[in-house]
Amino acid sequence: MLVWIYWFISLTVVTYASAYIVKKYREHGFAALTAFYTIYLGASQILASRIIKFDLGFYQFYAPAAVFIYPFIAQAIDMINEVYGRRSAHLAIIIAFITQVLLVTFIAMVNSLSPAPFFQFEEAWQSLFGLSIRITAASWISFLICSNLDAYVFDALKRKFLTKELSFKLDTSLNPYVWLRSSVSDILDLTLDSIIFVTLAFYGVMPVIPLIIGQIISKNIIGFLDNPWFVWYKRLLRE
Repeated sequence: MLVWIYWFISLTVVTYASAYIVKKYREHGFAALTAFYTIYLGASQILASRIIKFDLGFYQFYAPAAVFIYPFIAQAIDMINEVYGRRSAHLAIIIAFITQVLLVTFIAMVNSLSPAPFFQFEEAWQSLFGLSIRITAASWISFLICSNLDAYVFDALKRKFLTKELSFKLDTSLNPYVWLRSSVSDILDLTLDSIIFVTLAFYGVMPVIPLIIGQIISKNIIGFLDNPWFVWYKRLLRE
């Protein structure tokens, strides 16, 4: 229960702050949204090292703890795309990707150093931050493919239904086209990311089907739950 309280508060704060900055300081909004996007992505890289159990009552499965963050990442790129367009969304993806390359580079740099003899947590550190080239490559490939697909699909749906969407005026909460582009783009992003990453990272090492199913279910459940925040973001911008 506590995790959902943290999740609710953090998503609410970031959504409101994003809308406020974009409305009041539009020239700085892209930088702010990209910063949130990058933080989400960096956090997911760390949280992914812990595998947790999801219990739906009738079904149990396991997935990385980062599944709570992945939908935030998808929503952040939608928030950028909504205001600044697809080119800016692709630029944000490139910026975020460069930060992840730097993060991995810095970790590898530190891991090349010898630990102090009194440092008692070297084994724990290496178990968490010991770099696997295969997993890192899988993460980067899936991120670049799925994030850019998300940006493209979101923009295509927005353009296709723009005229119909405007007919709803300020009734954003009832506008099916706002829900549609956020939901469809996120579902494709989160589902394809699960398939690509797990297959590239773990095929031949462990059973990939259960891992793929677990990630797809958990990511899309949480992705569906955070859609109202994107709708709220859209409404804040239009009020």
